[in-house]
Formats: sequence, structure tokens, C-alpha cells
Amino acid sequence: MSKVYIVPVGEDLYSVNTGDWRIAYPTLENHLCTPCGICLMHCPVDAVRRVGKASEIDLHYCKGCGICAHECPHGAIQMLKEEKR
Repeated sequence: MSKVYIVPVGEDLYSVNTGDWRIAYPTLENHLCTPCGICLMHCPVDAVRRVGKASEIDLHYCKGCGICAHECPHGAIQMLKEEKR
């Protein structure tokens, strides 16, 4: 389940999908992933979470910084170019 972030702007509140801002997104290859939690610890926006014995990336909130891919010692996370929607 994705997080919903409510942001005050002027006198109104609206929800924000911060994943719309990125130019690249992470993909997780579960067969390479060992649930070490390093990606989870290094994600600055808490977009990585543990689901059972696997990790999952919330692409609705991920900003595409690539820190998770850089820090993964097993090469289980790759950054791909975001396609225009």
C-alpha cells in the first residue's frame, strides 16, 4: 500500500505523488536480493520496505536518487530511465 502525503499550499491541502518527479527508477531483481536491509537503511525517503523475506520499492514515493542501487552489495537493484507518461 502506498503512502499518501498531504501537503499544505496556501489555504488548501492536496496529496502529492513525489514519484512523478524522477527521471530514473529502481527495479529490484528478487533472485539476487538477500534481505540484508542495506537499501532500506540508506533510502532517504523511506521508499523501500520489507515484505516477508523480500524488499519492495514504493515507486509512488521514490524520487529516483539511485542510492539504493549504489549501496546494494549484491547488484539486485538497477536504475532504469523513466519513460514519458
